[in-house]
Amino acid sequence: MKKCCLAVDIGASSGRLIASYLKNGQLKLNEIHRFENKIVRKDDQFCWELDRLFLEIKKGIKKCQGKGLKPESIGIDTWAVDFILLDDNEKPLTNSVAYRDSRTDGMMDEVFKIIMKERLYLETGIQFQKFNTIYQLYSIKQNNPEILDKAASFLMIPDYFNYLLTGKKANEYTNATSTQLVNAFTKKWDDEILDQLGIKKEIFQEIHNPKTVLGTLKEDLVEEFGFDMKVILPATHDTGSAVISVPELDETIYISSGTWSLIGVENYFPICITKALDYNFTNEGGIDYRYRFLKNIMGLWMIQEVKRNYQDQYSFAELVDLARQVQEFTSTVNVDDPRFLKPENMIEEIQRYCQETNQAIPTTPGEVAKCVYDSLVCSYQQAINQIEEIFERKFEKINVIGGGCQNEMLNQLIADTTKKVVYAGPIEATAIGNIVSQLMAVGEIEDINEARTIVKHSFEVKKFSPSIITA
Repeated sequence: MKKCCLAVDIGASSGRLIASYLKNGQLKLNEIHRFENKIVRKDDQFCWELDRLFLEIKKGIKKCQGKGLKPESIGIDTWAVDFILLDDNEKPLTNSVAYRDSRTDGMMDEVFKIIMKERLYLETGIQFQKFNTIYQLYSIKQNNPEILDKAASFLMIPDYFNYLLTGKKANEYTNATSTQLVNAFTKKWDDEILDQLGIKKEIFQEIHNPKTVLGTLKEDLVEEFGFDMKVILPATHDTGSAVISVPELDETIYISSGTWSLIGVENYFPICITKALDYNFTNEGGIDYRYRFLKNIMGLWMIQEVKRNYQDQYSFAELVDLARQVQEFTSTVNVDDPRFLKPENMIEEIQRYCQETNQAIPTTPGEVAKCVYDSLVCSYQQAINQIEEIFERKFEKINVIGGGCQNEMLNQLIADTTKKVVYAGPIEATAIGNIVSQLMAVGEIEDINEARTIVKHSFEVKKFSPSIITA
């Protein structure tokens, strides 16, 4: 049996378990299990199917023995901001409502009546988005206060899965920072913010850092799987894990490209200044108390919805090819407009936006796809300009990581628009960051610099240079 570690990486549309081990200084990956994730409608809200997802995690673990693998550790990462509340009997008090649900509509303004927007940013350094945990919790406080009264424990999604594996409750640092309830400087829950909002502090767990060995499996799971293993906290925020895998030791702009596009730089201290607030940048926690100074952009969610609206008759590759064939169409949309968060029909929403802004309306699949890609790159360029203004310097290169880095047309568009060299890869960035965190926790990798060197030598990275434009 080959010893390995397991990364459970669950995104907005799919999850997978990837086994990994080091061989001759290189990281080897083996996908064990892949499964669908989706938002479903329950009790008139958009929700996640956490019970089914945990069954899929267990199904993937069980597959290891049949593949000749012996996992010694497991780490779980998911999307941010969403959570579950448990009562005194450790039972969920509600469905796991998804961040795309409308329950947070208007909640930002309600919170700002209690805490000044500027002060909230100066304390937490977190980007203002209507779906942040703080606004989800305040929505419950306003509309269903009895739920918070009964709540005994607050666990974010990967925290909850870790609890189901070990019976131990903990909040992990990188994901906790996305709540907009953690003080950027003390790195602890901000008691003053919680007090002002009337949310009891007792439900929150101690915050633990990535590379923490949380514990081992519960006895019933050891019996079910036929083996025990350590449960290790990676950066449980999927973007936190993805950024760990950036194969670069020098300073670089990164774009974690997937359902969301996260564009930023790694920093050693939070930048909670007025200009960062005005540009709506966030200071999310990273490994070793590094900060991910970034902006959250709508990302490939838009093209995923476009594909779905066309009844999946076009693959993503075919939509790229169709977009390439369109020469004259130049309409763009503001990808961060809330109207694109969860529209009834993404294509029609894009068309309405173009009509309202007196632009040509995309009618063919190629025009719609080109509009999405061009709009994304416009947003990237704006964010890069803002980063360079705040840092008062130019960055020479961009590292695109995650599943979106496979889109070569988009990579070349980024290079041509920004006039910077783009390095694309690794594709499995989040799982890789998860894995190397586990390997650092058990001492197989010394630190993040060694981890990034290993990543650079283990996975293909493609280079895209700006095209030379001649008259």
